[in-house]
Amino acid sequence: MDNGNFGDRPTGLLGRLEKRAKILRTIRDFFDARDFLEVTTPVRIAAPAPEPHIDCPPCGRQFLRASPELQMKKLLAAGCSKIYQIGPCFREGECGARHNPEFTMIEWYRTNADYRTILADTQDMLAALLPHRGTVPTTTVTVEEMYVKHAGWNPFTDWDRDRFDYDMATKIEPHLPAGFVFLMDYPPAAASLSKLRGNVAERWELYCNGLELGNCFSELCDGAEQRMRFCAAREERRLLGESDYPIDDEFLDLLPLVKSAAGVAIGIDRLVMLLCGETDIHAVLMGE
Repeated sequence: MDNGNFGDRPTGLLGRLEKRAKILRTIRDFFDARDFLEVTTPVRIAAPAPEPHIDCPPCGRQFLRASPELQMKKLLAAGCSKIYQIGPCFREGECGARHNPEFTMIEWYRTNADYRTILADTQDMLAALLPHRGTVPTTTVTVEEMYVKHAGWNPFTDWDRDRFDYDMATKIEPHLPAGFVFLMDYPPAAASLSKLRGNVAERWELYCNGLELGNCFSELCDGAEQRMRFCAAREERRLLGESDYPIDDEFLDLLPLVKSAAGVAIGIDRLVMLLCGETDIHAVLMGE
C-alpha cells in the first residue's frame, strides 16, 4: 500500500513503534484539548452486543469485548457528555494482512450530537495527525449511489445481507475514491445500533485507499427498539450457527437516559499501518 505521502516511512520495528507512540500521543492531546474525558471500561464483559459475523472470544463465563460501546454508553447515561477510550478489543477468527484477533481501538462519544458531528471530529483528528497536509481533503459518498452504480442493485429496496456483504467487499470498496472517504447512510438492517432517519440508518464508515478504518452511528437511544433489534440479531446469529450472547438488560434500561448521542470506533492498528505505509498490520504490532 502506498501511504499517500502521509509522512516519512519509519525504518525497522523500533521506528514503527516510535511512530505508533507519537500517533497515540497526538490523538490523546487532540481529545484532551477538546475537553473529552478519557475513560477505561472492562475488557471482560458478560453480554456483548449481538451482531452477525462478529464473534467475541469466551473468557471464563464472560467474553472478551469486540468493542467498549455498551459500557461507554452506560457512562453517557450516568452523565458523561464527551468521552473517549483507547484500548484492546478482540474478535475471533479475524486473521490476515488487515486483521488480528487482538487489536487496539479508539472510540469516542458525544451527547447531543449526530453522525455529522462525529464526522467533523474525525476530519479534525486526521488534520492533527497529518499537520504537513493542512486541511485533510475527504470525499463523501452514499451507500445507495455506490451500490446502484457499481453493484447494479439497490439494497434499500431489495435487501439481501449476504449479497450486500459480498458486494461491499468485491464491488464497492474497490471502487471507492482515493484518499479518505466517508461511506454514508446505510440500510437499517445493516446498522442495528443506529438511529434511523426515515428508511436510512445514520451510519458512516471511514476508508482510506480501500482500507476500512472506522464505523460511526447516530446512536439509537430507544431501549425498547434496541431490545427488538438485539433479539432479531440473536435470531440471525442462531440461523448462521453462531454462538448466542445474553442480553445486557442494564444497558437497555439505561439507554433512554442518553436521549441523543453519536459515536465512532476507529482501528488504531490500521491507522498506524496506513500512516507508516505498511501493507501488513502485523508490521505495526508489538513483537510481530
